[in-house]
This record gives sequence, structure tokens and C-alpha cells, in this order.
Amino acid sequence: MERAAAGASLVAVPGQTAAAEGRPAAPWLGSTIRRSVPQAFAESAGARLGLGSSGFERPLIFPEPRQLELRGAPFILTPECVIVLPQAASQSELALARFLTQELSDRYDLQVRQERRENLPSSGKFILMGTVGNPLLRDFCRQNQVTPQSPGPEGYVLQARPGAVVVAGSDERGAFYGLQSLRQMISQQEGGLEVPGAQVRDWPDKPFRGFKLYVPGQTSIPFFRRFVREVLALYKFNTLMIEMNGCMRLDRHPEVNAGAMAYARDTNYSRRNYPPGSLHRREQNSSHQDCGEGGLLEKDEVAGLVHWCEAHHLEVVPEIPSFTHSFYLLARHRDLTDVPGDKWPDTYCPSEPRSYQLLFEVLDEYIEVMKPRLIHTGHDEWFAPFGLCPRCRGKEPGELLGRDLLKTHDHLAGRNIRMAIWGDYLLETVRGAGLQKRHAPDGWAYSSPGGMTPRQVKDLVPKDILLFNWFWDWDDHGAAAEAQLDAWGFRQIYGNMEPDITNYAERIKRPSILGGAPSSWSASTESNLSKDLTFSTLGCANLLWARRPLELPALARLTQASYPWLRPRLRGTALPSESGDPIITVDITSSYNLPGLETTFGIDLRGLEAGPREAGPRRFQLPAARGAAVVGAQGGTPNPLPRELTLKLGQDASSLLFLHACAQPATNKEAYRLIWDMADSADLLGWYEVVYEDGLPEVIPIRYGVNILEWNWAPSETSRKGCYDAAALVCGKASGAPITFFAFEWANPRLGKVITEVRLKGSTGFRGAVPGFEDAFGAVMPSNAVILKALSYVQSRCGGTSP
Repeated sequence: MERAAAGASLVAVPGQTAAAEGRPAAPWLGSTIRRSVPQAFAESAGARLGLGSSGFERPLIFPEPRQLELRGAPFILTPECVIVLPQAASQSELALARFLTQELSDRYDLQVRQERRENLPSSGKFILMGTVGNPLLRDFCRQNQVTPQSPGPEGYVLQARPGAVVVAGSDERGAFYGLQSLRQMISQQEGGLEVPGAQVRDWPDKPFRGFKLYVPGQTSIPFFRRFVREVLALYKFNTLMIEMNGCMRLDRHPEVNAGAMAYARDTNYSRRNYPPGSLHRREQNSSHQDCGEGGLLEKDEVAGLVHWCEAHHLEVVPEIPSFTHSFYLLARHRDLTDVPGDKWPDTYCPSEPRSYQLLFEVLDEYIEVMKPRLIHTGHDEWFAPFGLCPRCRGKEPGELLGRDLLKTHDHLAGRNIRMAIWGDYLLETVRGAGLQKRHAPDGWAYSSPGGMTPRQVKDLVPKDILLFNWFWDWDDHGAAAEAQLDAWGFRQIYGNMEPDITNYAERIKRPSILGGAPSSWSASTESNLSKDLTFSTLGCANLLWARRPLELPALARLTQASYPWLRPRLRGTALPSESGDPIITVDITSSYNLPGLETTFGIDLRGLEAGPREAGPRRFQLPAARGAAVVGAQGGTPNPLPRELTLKLGQDASSLLFLHACAQPATNKEAYRLIWDMADSADLLGWYEVVYEDGLPEVIPIRYGVNILEWNWAPSETSRKGCYDAAALVCGKASGAPITFFAFEWANPRLGKVITEVRLKGSTGFRGAVPGFEDAFGAVMPSNAVILKALSYVQSRCGGTSP
């Protein structure tokens, strides 16, 4: 699949019954496999989400609940609180209790007891979670009209009052999602740890709330698990599509693993997004060599990821590309290619029986380990030259594709597994009619297949294949394509989903559209998913759960507000400022070399306000001096600003806290624009050199959209990323608009070593990613500047000196 953000339609195919596997069914799964036959909220988004006046406060619950009433005194969490369980607690109820116990202990250092009881406590404070079948919840469910039908599948009611917090789900998923809302409501206030008094009644709009990503590499498995728990579960997604390729050890075909890794190395070491050695140097389709970070997982590791996802109520859908995007299959089976002459073929020959022997044996090995009820087999972007293969020459492309779909579908159906594909080649309006004329860079003319004809789709494609419709935003064709697929009897998912689908509220009423899934098209690392996908993840979560589109500036504010809360959860460690140790401000006014008004870059800091500023636990003291320390980043034009400056420190600090901004917007492109060097997809404006007493420097890159944004940044229609590694802090006004700096904390990796000084340096001639998919770096970025307003540090418990 091309790594561009687009949309997709899914056809919900009937599927295996849950009882067959002993697992609760995903709401969008049907009951059989067919073998083939030819508010209580205000109107403004900010008010709805509970955003404060600065726009950078996290909402109470997200996605937006259907009904929320804040009332009464809060529930105060103390060690005396009890999580109450029935005597014969179910595994689901035990899992809820464990989840909340871990949350309170890990995040808030609060240990609460679990008790099994015949009756509810007559005194003291308790937390009760479960479904309508929980005997301790029966009276509550009767009084609050909680049944399997109301709020309905995956729905819940949550009530918090001074003596009790109760979560009642219509089913197990509903109880789990009620717990996720409860997690978000917990906060540290002056009176202690509390849950505000509230009554919530909530249920999802769409049954398929998915996310697509690559299987992680071995070193990223811990992050993957945190992403599942702290993002996908928290925001009530219920399906995870994991692209696998050749990234799991295949005992029957070890050559597939070896070939996939060799292919990834060759592509990356050649500094390319697309593989080298294609026939006539033409562009092949997206190569996905960063799937699994170019490596290999053992079977028990893959099974463990599936188990972890299912424990968080996520249906796992393996994506195993078939027909097209089959680099991993063909790297050591080039005799099966449909395009002789490619160094790394991507399309197997559909006229060769051995292609299916290989494919089906690989599919079966994944099935044995992952035990899926649905497999996505790709089948998109058939860009290969057609007619070069002697076995396919003279045949009709649409017929070949249709029969390939039929064979693959029947193989999976024979194992009681549903099939999904990307739907682009089922529509001539998307891929064109007949053969499409193309030219390679050297002028060589060739033809690649267009879409299947309507007759071929009707006659050859099983209608219980789920279609991922990524072409939902193609000019005026998106809605028409949905209608056509619907008329043929398919159900659809918006794949590559984005929050700005035109006329979403009306289009989503079509019963055949079951939901959607935003997509990640780069290695599943913290850096990539956090900087590139948070905006889309939050926006799509709200659409799929609440059906309420957020205005893009409001979504940008929400994204930036969510980062400080999400970051320690995704990173797995708290920063030193969150430990309660003293935070000491450093007077850096002697290094101020930027006046309040600077004309080269149009910086106006005259409206900065003196005094203390806080971004969560991170504290700064803004001096009365209106200027700042600044260094220039030398780009494609002359930059008159100094290139570096030095700040003296002389402290053994647990961390340093920088309050900084840049002069002008820069670029932070998607990581997949620069697969061989993903870090440089975000513009490098400069760096801090932290110099220790022994002379060793530690370098901290300053990257746009990672830990810094411009001083006059404001959420807008185009603010899709924010700044993951820093908190936005409004520090004044300029011409009526906010002056915003960004609080970035760096944890010291060499505790006990005195930091003698910090050097701030600007970059020179940085070249990052191109806007498209070319195998090249882009032009030198425009000149810019890094503005440092304040510096603080977290004091060592030794008093600031080394032991």
C-alpha cells in the first residue's frame, strides 16, 4: 500500500463464531464463512472536550462520551479504598481489577486492596467494575437501565460519587472501555488523588475501530505493548491490523526470512525508499522494508503480541501481502516473478501454480501462530509491467486478479478465516480502465493493469471479502466509489483514515461502512508513531466512537495537550521532574543576545510576561528582561545571528529543562519519506551540547515538531503534528496572539557527573526529507533560529554536587 494518507472502505465479511475459539467476537464479525460462488456538551469543540482557556489542557474523557454529567463531590482515592469483586469473579472481572491496581500503583504510587464479597460494603469507599452479569452490580444495572441492549454492545455506564465508583458494561468490552474512561478521569488535585463526581453513559458509533501498523522489531516490542495499552486501548480501538511480511520466523520457508532481510538491507544501505535494481530503473510500488525494522521475530514473540492485544480487547488482523507487495516472498523465489529482470520482484506470477504453493504454506504458518479470524492479503498497487511474463502473456489482467482473489479467498475460507483486501483494483474509477501507459526514467514504454471491469468484479470476487477503501478522498469519486461497492454487496472500512473526511457525518450513515482505521506506514517505533500519527489517531478515535468531527485547530490543540500525559506512558519511564525533587531555575539573562524585537525573522517577544511558569511539574522563572538567548540555524540564505553560545552550570543535575522555541516554522515530514534515515525527516535546527566535568559531551538534537515549534505557533487547519517531546506553555502575547514556548526535559544519562556547561549550537545546511517519495534528500532548509528563554534543572538528592 502506498504510504500516502488516504481513506479506505471495508466490506464486513461474515466470520467465524466466537465460540469456536472461546474468545468474545469482535462486533463487526459475522457468524459464518461463505465459500466462493462466482450531548451534554456545549457546541464549541473546546468546550465539548473540556479544554481550558489556554487550549492545552487534556479533556476529562476522550473520545467524547455520549452523555456526561458532572455532579457532586469527587471520589478521593486513598489506600483505604477497596476494589470489590464477587466471590465467583470471572476472568474478565479479575482482569479489570488487576488493570486498575497496576494503574494506581505504577502511575500514582497508590496501592489498593482487592476483596471478594457476597455483598457490597456497608461503609468505606469502594470501586466496582463488571458487566450486567456481575451479582454485585445487579441493582445498579437495574436502576441505571444497563442491559446487553442498552447502552448496547461495547457500551458502559460509569458513576463516581464520594463513596463509590461503579463501572457497568453491557458486555465485557463495555466494562473494559468504562475502565479506560475511569483511567482518564483520575487526577492529582490539592485534596489528593481524585475522580470527579460524574455520571457517564457511553457507547460507540461504529463497530470497527481499527489501527494499522507494521509488526515491531525485537527492540521495539516493549514500546509496542505500551502503545497497545496506552493509546489503542485507552482511546477504545477494537481492531489492530499488523503487517507481517517475512518478519516472523518461518520454519517451512527460512529462505523467505533470509531474503526479506537481505532485501531490507540492500534497500536501506542503497539509501533508497524504493528497492534498487528494478527493470529500466522504473519506480516499483512501496517496499515496506522497515516492517519489523528489517529484522525477524520468533514465533513465541509474535504469539505474545497477539495475546497482549487480545487481553486489551483488540482483534488482531495479520496483513500478509499477496500478489503485489510480495518482495518478501520473491526475494529468494525470483523464478516466480511476473516481471523477469527485477533485482527484487514485487509481483508473483498468477499463472504459476508454485506461486500459490509458496503463498499458502506461508499463510498457514502465520495462521498456526496468530490464529486469526480475518487476514488482510493486500492485493493493491499493481504497478508492474504486464505482458513480460510468458505464462501470463495474452491473458486479461482483470481475470488473472479475480482468479487470484478467488484462490486465496477459498484457501482461507477452508480454514474458516475471512479475507480482506485493499479495494483499489475493484474500481476502474480509481485505477483506470484497461492497460495504463507508463514510461520508465530511461524512456522505456510499458503498460500496467488498470481496474477490474464491473463484470469481472461481479463474477469473480467473493462478496464476503472485506474491502479497505483508502480512496475515500479522491476528488469527487470517493462517495461514488462507496456507493458502487455497496451496490455490489461489499462492506467497507475507511482505510488510511484521516480526521478530515469530507461530509463524514452523512457518508458514515451508509450501513455497509463499518468503521475505519488510520495507518502507519513506517517502522513501529515511539518516534514514528508519536510524531506522525497522534493527530490522526485522536481525530479518528473520536469519529469512530462519537461520530463527532473536531475542527482541525481544536484537534491540533487536543493533540498538543495530550502529549505530556501520553509521553511517560509510551516511554515507560517518568522524567525526573515528576519525582517531586526540587526544580532549580538558572539565571541565563547574561547570555541574552536577542532583543525583544528582531527584524530578520520577525520575532516579537516584547509581550513576554515575567514570573513563574509551569507545564505540569516542569517549572521556570521568566525574568523581567524581554529578550532571550538565540543562535542561528544556517540554511539556504544568509543568517546574521550567532551560531553558538555557552551557558555555565556546574551542577550534578538529574535533568535539564529547556524553555525554547524556534523563529519560524520548519518541516516535520512523515518518517516514510526518508526510510533509510527516519530521524532526519524532522528538520534539525540545532543541538545542545551538555559538557561534563570530564570533558565528554552529550548531544541533544533540536528537531522541529519533535521538541520545538515556533514562538508564535497556534493550532490551525495545517497543524497536524504538534510537538511530542515538549509541552506548550503560553508566556505572553504579541499583537493579540499568544507567545508560546515549549518546555522540553532531557534526562541526564550520567547521574553523579557534574555538568559544567551547556552549549547551544545552530545547524548548518541541513537537508531533510522531500515532500514526495523520491530516493533523495530534499533541498537545504531555510535559515532559522533557536530561541532559549529559560533554563531549569532537577536537583540531585545529593544537593547538586557529585557523590
